[in-house]
Amino acid sequence: MKYETYKKLAPAALGKVKADTIFKNCKIVDVFTGEVVDGNIGIKDGIILGVSRSMQGRKEIDLKGAYVCPGLIDAHLHLESTMVSPAELVATAAACGTTTFIVDPHEAANVSGADGINYILDQTEKSPANVFVMLPSCVPATDIDDNGCMIAANDMYPFIGNPRILGLGEVMDDDAVINGDPRMFAKFALFEHQTIDGHAPFLPNRMLSAYKMAGVDTDHEASSFEYALEEVRRGIHVHIREGSAAHNLDDIVSGIVEKGIDTEHFSFCTDDKHIEDIVRDGHIIYNVRRSVELGLNPFKAIKMATINTAKCYGLKHMGAIAPGYQADLLIFDNMKDFNVIDVYFKGKRIDPKAEIKVRKCPAALKRTVNLDKVSASDFALPIKNKETHIVGMKPKQIETLDLVEKIPKCDNFTPGGDYLKIAAVERHHRSGKIGVAIAKGYGIRGGAIASSVSHDSHNIIVIGDSDEDIALAVNEIARVQGGYTVVENGKVFETLPLPIMGLMTDVNFAEVDKKLGKMKKKAYDMGVSKDFDPFITLSFMALTVIPELRITPRGLYLAKIEEKGFIK
Repeated sequence: MKYETYKKLAPAALGKVKADTIFKNCKIVDVFTGEVVDGNIGIKDGIILGVSRSMQGRKEIDLKGAYVCPGLIDAHLHLESTMVSPAELVATAAACGTTTFIVDPHEAANVSGADGINYILDQTEKSPANVFVMLPSCVPATDIDDNGCMIAANDMYPFIGNPRILGLGEVMDDDAVINGDPRMFAKFALFEHQTIDGHAPFLPNRMLSAYKMAGVDTDHEASSFEYALEEVRRGIHVHIREGSAAHNLDDIVSGIVEKGIDTEHFSFCTDDKHIEDIVRDGHIIYNVRRSVELGLNPFKAIKMATINTAKCYGLKHMGAIAPGYQADLLIFDNMKDFNVIDVYFKGKRIDPKAEIKVRKCPAALKRTVNLDKVSASDFALPIKNKETHIVGMKPKQIETLDLVEKIPKCDNFTPGGDYLKIAAVERHHRSGKIGVAIAKGYGIRGGAIASSVSHDSHNIIVIGDSDEDIALAVNEIARVQGGYTVVENGKVFETLPLPIMGLMTDVNFAEVDKKLGKMKKKAYDMGVSKDFDPFITLSFMALTVIPELRITPRGLYLAKIEEKGFIK
C-alpha cells in the first residue's frame, strides 16, 4: 500500500475516526483459516479496514446473519465469446457475484490486432468490476491459420507496463514452445516476472513437462481429472472450465473429492460462456454451487473462486476479507445453495438494474468481413479415396474425433443420414480460400447454420446438408458483416448480426437473447442434437490447436499430438 493511502486509512483502522461503511452482523468466510467468523466489516475508500465488532461507521448496513465472502474471480475468459458488448457482459456477471475478470482478448486480436485489444481495454475501463487483460500470445494461433492480423513480440511493447495487463495470454502453439521457437520465447521474456497462461490439451507427460519448464504457469484445457492431476503435479495451476460448450467441472471436481487432493492450485473459469447461460445459471457462482453439490468442501470451493486465483495472478489486494484488501464482497444466504443477495465492488453496491453505458465502437471495427459472393459450386467435395476422414463432433465437448470411414467415390459428396458438409471460408483478406469436409454428429436437416465466430481465426464456418443452403448462409453472414444465421430450405430463417469484428453486437442483451432463443429452437427443430449448443459448438470446429480433426480455409487439418498436418 502506498504511504499516502495508508496515512489516510490508518486512523479509521485504529478506531480514531469512523469508517465510511460498516457491514454488521455478518457471517464472514475466512479464506485463510477455512472458518466462518461472526463479526462486522469496516470499509473506507473502497478498502477493507478490518473485521471488528467495535468498529463504527458513518453508514451501517445490517446483514442480519447473511454470509459474506470475497467477490468471485473468473480466472480466464474471452469477453468476445458472449456476443454482447464487453461492458454489458461484465455488468451482468458482476451482478451474479463475479467482481474480477481476467480476460484474454485474443479473439479480437485475431481479427483486428492491437485495435481489437484496445477496444476491450477501452470498453471495460469504467466497468463495475476489476477487468484485467492477458496479452494475446498466439495471433495467429499457429502458422497454418488464416486470421486478420499478426502480433509479434515487438508489437507487445506498447502494452508493457499497463497496470491492467497481468501477463501473457494462453499459449496455444504448444509446438512452438516445446520445440523452442525463438519467436515464442521472445514473448516469454517480456513476461518472465508475470503470469503466463497455457493452453495444453492432451500433451504426453514428457511434452507437458517441457511445456511447463519453458515458463507456462496455468492451463484451462484439462477435460479430465487425470490430466488435471498430471498438470498440478508439475506445478501448473489448473483453471477448471465450465462454459457453454466445454463442461469440465464435474469430472475434475469429482476426482478431487474422490482422491482428497489439495486444491490450492485449482481455480475456476468460464472461458467461453454465453450471456443467456449466465443469466440462467449464474457465472462463477455456478462453479462454486455445482462443486459443493459434487461433495467439495464449500471453503475449498470459495477459495478456488477467490484467493487461489488472486495469488496465481499476483493480485495481492484481492480475494480475501482482510485489512488492506479491496472491498469486493459477495453476500449470499447459505453455504449450500449460494443464492446471491447483494454484490459490492469497492464498497459500493452493484445495482443489477442500473443502466449499462456502452462506449461507441470505432467504425473500422465494424468492417471486417471481406469476402466475395460465394456459390453452391464453391462447396463441391469430390470423394476420391477408399477411406475418408470425417470430423466426429463430440457431445458437450469441443474436441472432435478423427473418424476414418468408407464413403462411395463421387464428384461431389451429397450429405445424407448422419453425414453433413462442414466448411470454413476465409473472410479477412478476400483470398478465396474455402475448405470443405464431412462432419458427423451435429444432426441438422433441411438447411444450414453459419457463423463468423470461429475460433481462433474467426473465418466463416458453416454446416449443412445442401450446397445451396450453405452458400446462402455464408453470403448472409457477409451481408451483415458478421453474425449467426440459420437457413431453412433455401430461405434465411433468422440472422443475429454481430457487426463488431464479426464477434459482438452493440444492441442490448434482451434483444440478443430473444433472437438467439428463436434461432436455437429452430436449430433443434431442424435436428441439431440437444447435446450441442448449435452455435458455440460449431464455432470451435476450426480451432487447430484442439484434437483431433478441424476444418480450416486451407482444408481438413489433423490436430493429433503425435501427428499433425493437412489431409489430402
